Amino acid sequence: MSSDLLSRRALLHAGLRTGGLLGALGVLAGCAGNRDRGGDVGGGEAPLREGEMRLVAAKDVDHVAPSPGTETAPTVEGMIAFGQALAEASSDPMTNVVVSPASIAYAFGMVRAGAAGETARQIDQALRFPSEGLHEALNAITSQVVTTRKAPPRTSGEKREPGEKPEPPIVAMANGLFAHHEDFEVLPEFLRTVKQYYDAGVQVLDMRTPAAVDAINTWVRTQTADRIRKLFESLDPDTKLVLANAVYLKAAWAASFDANQTREEQFTRADGSTVRAPMMRRMASLPHAVLDAWQAVEIPYAGNDFAMWLVVPSQSPAAGQTAAAATSLLDPNVVRALGQVMRPGRVNLVMPRWDFATTIALDRVLPDLGMTVPFTNGAEFPGISRTKLKIGKAVHKANITVDEWGTEAAAATGITMMPVSAPVAPPVEIRADRPFAFAVVHKPTQTPLFIGQVADPTASAQ
Repeated sequence: MSSDLLSRRALLHAGLRTGGLLGALGVLAGCAGNRDRGGDVGGGEAPLREGEMRLVAAKDVDHVAPSPGTETAPTVEGMIAFGQALAEASSDPMTNVVVSPASIAYAFGMVRAGAAGETARQIDQALRFPSEGLHEALNAITSQVVTTRKAPPRTSGEKREPGEKPEPPIVAMANGLFAHHEDFEVLPEFLRTVKQYYDAGVQVLDMRTPAAVDAINTWVRTQTADRIRKLFESLDPDTKLVLANAVYLKAAWAASFDANQTREEQFTRADGSTVRAPMMRRMASLPHAVLDAWQAVEIPYAGNDFAMWLVVPSQSPAAGQTAAAATSLLDPNVVRALGQVMRPGRVNLVMPRWDFATTIALDRVLPDLGMTVPFTNGAEFPGISRTKLKIGKAVHKANITVDEWGTEAAAATGITMMPVSAPVAPPVEIRADRPFAFAVVHKPTQTPLFIGQVADPTASAQ
């Protein structure tokens, strides 16, 4: 065996160190613009220039097709439970909220691939991840849900005439890793996992420059058809790794609402106050259910693989008495029951248009859901890097537009990984509240210019 091959294998087992990272990734990957070198990007690699970004795609590591029969139900049920808990924890009955449990699950799924100990346990508990098979399940869900592997095209909100055949839904998802280009180690097994199950490549950036946050935000804009233009306002210059997910959906109703039937009507808010809102109307045979506490209806999108479920309280809020948040109606038990109790029947559906966005600082909300250790110096992510890491920022943004023709929505989740700071010893208290000595010295020579003691600081000079 050649010494060159031996050294490459040793490098793979030792981990990928940047400055360092570009050279080592050359063994596992090929850098854009250097493919004529067979992916062997060695120590002669030039440092990144201001604003430069290098793309790294795994070599000899492919995205794997999910195995037939992969169990996905526990992961989906976990997403539902987490989404409801997050929506309730990050909003109140009087505010709009939209979140993408899927986007957050995929971003933290990648993080979970490198977590251990109490860090892993808390991520599993907060995100409601299954005890095993998470990565395989998320990979299988992607294969069933996503309709295109390409970045979605930007649209102009085109509409169609009543009776015109709708376009099939577009559902796109992307996962990305952004690594600092020097003095940072990424383990090969982690890169293999995120490529095999999340189809995530690595983009190498200088995180200390404004160009890094611009590059990440550009990636998010591209993957969400410009609906989410800025995921991060800034990055801490100590950031070593960013893990990101983006989800985009554009789906036309199987049968559109007649815009001529839309008119302003009263909408009662959670505290009983009212507003005038554009209310769409449609008479159709739709799956629905009417129970004592709530009513539900399923509105199919074109192709019938996707649908929107509306769950409405049976009673309107009383004036002056704020009702519970509507997100309580997304309780996993209710969601689980919907598919069983809804039956086709004629429905006179009246619902508003809506168009709003939500931003959630997950690093502030998740600790309230039991995830504390991953954000502290006690975090354990040995599967990502030999550098001891913790989560710095975790941000989620989502928006949704619903009108007579269908739904367009996007979400993005970003997680920054920071070096764990050196432990800070508690301060030692020194109280000069008794007689003490002092010395004024010349430090280079330690010559005592003045020495003395203070026995009574209130005594006047003699």
